[in-house]
Amino acid sequence: MTTWTAERVTALAPDTASVKAGRDLARASQWSSLGNTQRVLWGECKGSGARPYQTQIELNEPAFKCSCPSRKFPCKHALGLFLLFTAQTAVFEEQPLPDWVTEWLNRRDQSAQRKAAKSTGALPETDADQRNAAAKTKRIAQRQAKVATGIAELERWLSDLVRQGLAHGQLQPARYWDAIAARMVDAQAPGLARQVREMASITASGDGWNERLLERIGLLHLLLAAYRRLDTLSELVQADVRTAIGWTYKAEDLPAAAWVKDHWLILGQYQYEEERLQVRRTWLRGRTQQRDALILDFAFQNQPLDSGLVLGRSLDAEVGFLPSNHPLRALLRNRQDAPQATVNLSALPSIAACLAGYADSLAQQPWLEVFPAAIQKLIPCQDGEQRLVRDAAGQQLLLHPQFRDYWQLLAISGGQPLTVFGEWDGRYLRPLSAWRDDHPVYF
Repeated sequence: MTTWTAERVTALAPDTASVKAGRDLARASQWSSLGNTQRVLWGECKGSGARPYQTQIELNEPAFKCSCPSRKFPCKHALGLFLLFTAQTAVFEEQPLPDWVTEWLNRRDQSAQRKAAKSTGALPETDADQRNAAAKTKRIAQRQAKVATGIAELERWLSDLVRQGLAHGQLQPARYWDAIAARMVDAQAPGLARQVREMASITASGDGWNERLLERIGLLHLLLAAYRRLDTLSELVQADVRTAIGWTYKAEDLPAAAWVKDHWLILGQYQYEEERLQVRRTWLRGRTQQRDALILDFAFQNQPLDSGLVLGRSLDAEVGFLPSNHPLRALLRNRQDAPQATVNLSALPSIAACLAGYADSLAQQPWLEVFPAAIQKLIPCQDGEQRLVRDAAGQQLLLHPQFRDYWQLLAISGGQPLTVFGEWDGRYLRPLSAWRDDHPVYF
């Protein structure tokens, strides 16, 4: 069974108020019918109603279920039960499962079996499946029509921007950019909307903004032109174009050959907000095949992100890579959490090797936003107000201005070279972890 600590449990909470409420409930006197097996733990908590709230937690994922009316996930009862388990395991008795726990686990098992059967084609097709397939085809056609209309509008807008001059764009208020971004959302092309918003921020990014904006306009124009000629492109390039525009995939959409089973190390995470969404990038590396994978998670406002991807852990899992000329984006299935063992992180020998790898990746996928960079023998340093890392050859990479842990990175180094893993975007490196003596420190 996975080892859980109070720190790991509180990291799953949707907000600090839930943590406090959960700690208040982490007392055996608040609970009855406490029990556990290797897979699940459960208990009943006295609430404001006549009947106690039935709370249950599947430990491996983890997954939560509670009969309370809270819309937070996990709720305070689940957090309280989990925290009690980490502090006083002895009060949980190994006993037969109550009916309400058995029913929940059976539903979860049946759902997992249906998904697995669909992904392998073992589930026979029914009339309902045929109707769903026809409805899906219709939705795809409708979306393609909306996207085509949005692209035509965005092309006209870009032409006007270039014709009027980049300086004209720099003088425009936020609503100038927001209006066309909103139109791309309406056209079901969220990837285009995000790129337009990023262009707005480039105009205020300091010296060289005009060159960076022109580069972004060129990439966006290339994307729009590629979509108009989509049928003439290879399948993998078509997939890259659709992904850049905003198409998404589900696990059942991926063929069996896309899935790679391995022991995956969690190299680092970066979380940020985007249009009322919480977004998190998690980078994995397979121990056997040494493939890097990017897992994207989204949550609306205060809803929790995937609670199973915790820094300092690793996964035995299948990773399904989305179709691409340069596959990095991926989905997870059939995962089991495991303690992260001491490892020797394989990394590139120099900054020059990293930049060469980045150039090769861009040649395959020109809309690549971030590149996983693991580089050996880097020393953090400063050049005036600029913070950077330098390798043995004297080559340097600028650290991202929003990287707030420079002094921690410097302290870990102590003036000595160390391995750094982070995201390289063509201009800045954002460190996500530093490795020294095979032990990672996460930022």
